[in-house]
Amino acid sequence: MAGAARLCVTNQKGGVGKTTVAINLAGALNELGRNVLFVDLDPQGNATEGLGLLEAYDAEPPSLLDALVDPAAVDPDDLVSAHPEMDVVASNVDMNAAESTLVQEPDGETRLDALLDRLEEAGEYDVTVVDCSPHLGLLTDNALYATENLVIPALAEPTSKRSLELLFDYVGALELDHDVTIEPLALVANRIENTRAATEMLEWFDEALPDVPLYRIRKRVALQRAFASGKSVFAAEEETDMSAVFMEMAEQVDEQLLRQEIPA
Repeated sequence: MAGAARLCVTNQKGGVGKTTVAINLAGALNELGRNVLFVDLDPQGNATEGLGLLEAYDAEPPSLLDALVDPAAVDPDDLVSAHPEMDVVASNVDMNAAESTLVQEPDGETRLDALLDRLEEAGEYDVTVVDCSPHLGLLTDNALYATENLVIPALAEPTSKRSLELLFDYVGALELDHDVTIEPLALVANRIENTRAATEMLEWFDEALPDVPLYRIRKRVALQRAFASGKSVFAAEEETDMSAVFMEMAEQVDEQLLRQEIPA
């Protein structure tokens, strides 16, 4: 794989704080000195809003969808927006037509890979973080195929058991179809509350995925304030104990990605 190390943040279950995890993990990687490219692949544009780039969501073409349809036709400079912590490929209202458009294209599930090659060559990035849409489909296929590395946010509640089973079944099928290996880098137990059910779920996460590092993110108003300011907690200079958890996650993910880049 040419260019930057890559990862995607995904869970088909909505409301798990996926975008908050993606933005703060990217911010932590920036704190480590990495040159980060952030791609908002979610048609809802939550990360675009959470990075203070809402105007880009309604911008005129060329959009991310145009670049996915024909990765060679769009100038990277026309696609990338500047942010204090990272470069951002914003989502766009046009992305609501992405699934129906890409399904008509040959190899529609591999277009993001070709686009990232161009973007990374132009920007000389160290890490690319892709924030996925909250469902399984062609856009998630693109993210998984292009990155081959997965960070999974999940709530510490029983409904997460089924959603994780579905996700790993889906990933396994994609691996077989495309002859790739997709590595789970981290499981993020998000918005943890002090309940017995949450404690039991944290134990289940450890037992069910013993080889995947588990990170515990508790509810903090500072995370919401940082999102509203268009930054990660690091750039927003929010005082929260969760900053240390995101930094630990970034250090571990960075080490794993670097290890993948070194030939055996």
